[in-house]
Amino acid sequence: MSWVTGKTIRIGCASGFWGDSMMAAPQLIHKGEIDYLVFDYLAEITMSILARQRAKDPAMGYAHDFVSVTMAQHLKAIADQGIKVISNAGGVNPAACAGALEALIAEQGLDLKVAWVTGDDLTDRTREFAGLKEMFSGAGFPPADKIMSMNAYLGARPIAAALSQGADIVVTGRGVDSAVTLGACMHEFGWNDDDYDKLAGGSLAGHIVECGAQATGGLFTDWDKVERWENIGYPIAEVAEDGSFVLTKPEGTGGLVSFGTVAEQMVYEIGDPQAYILADVICDFSGVRIEEVGVNSVRVSNAKGRVPTPTYKCSVTYFDGYRAGTYLAIGGIDAAAKARKTAEAVLTRAREMLRVRNAPDFTETSIEVIGAEDSYGPHARDLNPRTVILKLAAKHEDQFALSMLLRELVSSGTSMAPGTTGMGGTRAKPSPVVRLFSCLVLKEDVPVSVHTGAGEERIAAAPGGAFDPGVLDRPGGPEEAPGDGADVPLVKLAYGRSGDKGNSANIGIIARKPEYLPYIRAGLTAEAVAGYMAHVGHTGVTRFDLPGINGLNFLLTDALGGGGIASLRNDPQGKGYAQMLLDFPVRVPTSLKAQL
Repeated sequence: MSWVTGKTIRIGCASGFWGDSMMAAPQLIHKGEIDYLVFDYLAEITMSILARQRAKDPAMGYAHDFVSVTMAQHLKAIADQGIKVISNAGGVNPAACAGALEALIAEQGLDLKVAWVTGDDLTDRTREFAGLKEMFSGAGFPPADKIMSMNAYLGARPIAAALSQGADIVVTGRGVDSAVTLGACMHEFGWNDDDYDKLAGGSLAGHIVECGAQATGGLFTDWDKVERWENIGYPIAEVAEDGSFVLTKPEGTGGLVSFGTVAEQMVYEIGDPQAYILADVICDFSGVRIEEVGVNSVRVSNAKGRVPTPTYKCSVTYFDGYRAGTYLAIGGIDAAAKARKTAEAVLTRAREMLRVRNAPDFTETSIEVIGAEDSYGPHARDLNPRTVILKLAAKHEDQFALSMLLRELVSSGTSMAPGTTGMGGTRAKPSPVVRLFSCLVLKEDVPVSVHTGAGEERIAAAPGGAFDPGVLDRPGGPEEAPGDGADVPLVKLAYGRSGDKGNSANIGIIARKPEYLPYIRAGLTAEAVAGYMAHVGHTGVTRFDLPGINGLNFLLTDALGGGGIASLRNDPQGKGYAQMLLDFPVRVPTSLKAQL
């Protein structure tokens, strides 16, 4: 049975971050039968790294291995098959990235047209925006001399325009992660700026594939059901003209495409599922339907869209001192206790050295004993492990203070706990603390252009409108709490996936069967989750319903200790938060427990 009628395009994603597997691109090129190959490289920290590279060398500032490794090895096959490539590998220097690609194309004797998008980089204009406030906390704009990068999240329209100009390869700087997929859809299907439901569907396709193998079995709750991680398939979205799509992977590859893997990826790193705000459209994913239509073949439909806002979200990264941390293995009897005593002794010794130098104390410290479930807080089990990893980290305004701390920790190998060990090699070094400041910039203040060898074309943003989330009709759901039932861990009833949104985290929960949802909703109130996850230090929890997939999404505000590399935690992106919550006890009827 055919689930798609009319024209479709196949879009494969070969990179979910800068540093993803080298096997992804050739797998999709040679086995995927794709029309488009897209790459997502950028995160906030990546932008600050690239900005520092460009400051040292004006020819740098982009993901150089996209050109020197991936394209250099596979460009001829891409050309032979007529595959078009869209990538945000341009980082903070899309022009240099495009220039390197054009040189490579000439070197290989190919006939391919490159286009690049500019306008997102506002770093040289920071003083113009100094009055802006942080969009979540209301904090003031960072000092100009501390700013490392400032980039607006552009939409898909310039990508579509570049393709319409005949580009075979489109390189962008910062944009919405899903825009590399949506741009291809807008070009191929001729979607207009006001085709909101279609734009939402194309954006959802991009959101599902943008993290690579996370949609095809990576990080899946039921990890033991995912075969052949060593050859995991990378995702392909076969998108239809109405914005629906079928998610699959190349034949003969490992991994898994199922309701669970796709649903988990849909809830990954989202806040309000009815107001997923992008540059081109405000998406409503609450009623999305996910259906298994074949082996490793899942149809996704019913995304809804609204008029976008008149602003771009803008990411500002800025310098805020230094941090350092390292890991040390400790084994034997009472390993966890030895690790904690080691960390406390090293910190006390280092603080005394700072006092003698009349230097200030560390601004923040962190001790975690990995293997003793420190990250679980009050939910940790008394395991009494005989091998643990001690993580000790700190922040200070002076790199020397942190270097001294690291040196003293290393000295514990001969002066403190028996069983202290670890692999030899390069020692950790202090590194800058890069903080994120998110704000809103009017689209009219961000001129966007598409460049080709033939010249430059200015691309106007679609007009936006005011958005008030208070007018949304919030869905509810069934709820039932059997008084005479029995408790089961949430994992028996649901899938879960978590991730970061700046300094906040989300945990998406999807019922394994619709009949489980009433018990999940009754047990997992916002208040219950807030109490269970209190040890991560959040300032509040909000619960959202996704009735289309029988799911819930929890947003934990300020839950990551600063997030990214501003955090000292072993899990600065909340990747393990869903795993914690899946132990939450949910009351179900005794008869149901017997079936699980």
